[in-house]
Order: sequence, then structure tokens, then C-alpha cells
Amino acid sequence: MIDYQAFLNRLDEIPELANWRQSLPAQIAAGLSEDRYGDLPRWKDALAALPNLSPETITLDRSRVGVDGPINEEQRQQLHDALKGLHPWRKGPYDLFGVHIDTEWRSDWKWDRLKDAIAPLAGRNVLDVGCGSGYHCWRMRGAGANLVVGIDPTPLFVMQYFALQKYLCDNTVAVLPMGIEHLPEKLQAFDTTFSMGILYHRRSPFDHLIALRDSLRRGGQLILETLVIEGGPGQVLVPEDRYSKMGNVWFIPTTDTLEAWLKKAGFKSPQLIDVSQTTCEEQRSTDWMTFHSLAEFLNPEDSNQTIEGYPAPRRATFIAEKP
Repeated sequence: MIDYQAFLNRLDEIPELANWRQSLPAQIAAGLSEDRYGDLPRWKDALAALPNLSPETITLDRSRVGVDGPINEEQRQQLHDALKGLHPWRKGPYDLFGVHIDTEWRSDWKWDRLKDAIAPLAGRNVLDVGCGSGYHCWRMRGAGANLVVGIDPTPLFVMQYFALQKYLCDNTVAVLPMGIEHLPEKLQAFDTTFSMGILYHRRSPFDHLIALRDSLRRGGQLILETLVIEGGPGQVLVPEDRYSKMGNVWFIPTTDTLEAWLKKAGFKSPQLIDVSQTTCEEQRSTDWMTFHSLAEFLNPEDSNQTIEGYPAPRRATFIAEKP
């Protein structure tokens, strides 16, 4: 079930990525080491329990990424139970043979906010940093991308990707078990790089922005989405402890500050394309993610504040170009 060979063969066809391809098998093995991740055997059992089904239709360009085809009730229950073995499902939604995976995030809403503002993805090689199970990777492929490389260090998300890949069967899309720090320095290989929901988790936002810049070829486009606060140039929120019950939130800038950061990191023409406050309809607990979610992270008496008293999550999306 966990087989990257077809994807690695695709990289051999792309000169800018051929050198990285040589080191990838060792990086993948390290990222999926059972010595480091004790739940991996259980997740692999869930993958092995997925029924063998033959899709008749594959959908990558609508809100629910998925497949459809013949399935009986016994197979549907087997599919449902195996997918539930990969709980929690964070990003989606997905629909596999009538089994609807109602993920914590309505990731399709985020896609709808940016899809018409970015450079067309047709024929482009794309990197998605912090991609989770790969929902947006599949939407990028549905928009015509030539190759989509998702990276995420969380092995559960990689297992979820392989559950989807079993039926989507597209070796031009991969989710690799690693973070951006594992990319070769100054790779300069991608036409488009996405970083969505990552910047505020980085202790050094400038190091992250520079790494994103160095992943792009000249003229390539960055799509950056992150938490922001209201305010003017130079203002940044640095939470004293937790923010919205997250312990790994370091810097939340205003949109003016973030624009200045992008310019200082070497991008040109940064453009703000969306600012949206996250709602409990977009991020919530479901049968497929039964832990606490946004409703429990907000002040119960004022939904415009986090439980700690900070401004509630607002997310801004920028596009910018590498000169």
C-alpha cells in the first residue's frame, strides 16, 4: 500500500527535481519509521483492510474530492470501518464510493477563496507545504497541475493520503512525510508553492518565507495563507502562552506587516486576496474528527475572542512572485 515508486519515476522526468529524487527514498523511510511512530502498524492495518474496488468516476474539481463506482453494502461497511481507523480526518471533504468523510475543516471553502485569484495551475509543478492528507493537492491536480508534491511530517496524514491514492490512482500527486526543512537548499524547481496554515507555527517566520522563496523558480508564485490580526504596519501579536488552545503559535502579524515581511524576504508584488474570520461552520467537530475544535477554542461569551482573550482567528491569503 505504501509505495512511492511510480511517483519517484515521475520525478526522473523533471530535470529540476531529478537530484532530489535520489535522496528521497531515505527521507521517506526516516519519515515513516516505526521506531519513531508507534501508531504506524495500526494505521497500516487500516490501509490493508480497505476493500479492492474499481472506480468508474474520479472527481478532483469539486468540493468533495472522491471516486464513485460499484460497491455492495458489505464492502461499504468495510470501507467505512477502515477509513474510520485513520481518525482524525482534519482536511477535506472526501467522498469514496458513497462514504462521505466529513472532515474537521471545510477545506473547499479555503480553496474557493483563492482559486480565481492565483495564476492558473495548468501544466505547472506545484509544492504544497503542510498539506495534511492532501485535499488541496488533489484540487491542484484537478485544476490541471502537471505535478503536485505535498509535504507534511505527520505520518497519519500520509496514511490518509495512501487510503485516497488507492482509489484515485494518480502518480502525479504525492504526500511526502517531511517538513520544508528537508527540501534541498535553493531547490528552485516549482512554478507554484502553497503555504497555508503554517507560518504562525514557525519560530522564525523569515526563515520560512525564505525557504518558500528558494523552492520556487524565477517568476514562480507563492500562495501564503496564515493567521492575522487587525492593525497597522509593524504590529504583531506574540501570544504569551497558548493561542486558541494551540501551544505552537509564535507570530501573528497584521496584513500590512505580513506584506512588509514578504517584501523583505525577497518577494515582489505581494497582493492581499482575502481576509476571513474562521467560523464554527468552517472548522468543527464531526463524526470523522471527534476531538475539540474551534467552538471549544473560543470565548463562550464572545466568539470574537479566543478562550485566552486574544482576537479570534482571522486568516489572510497573499499571492506574491519570486523575482
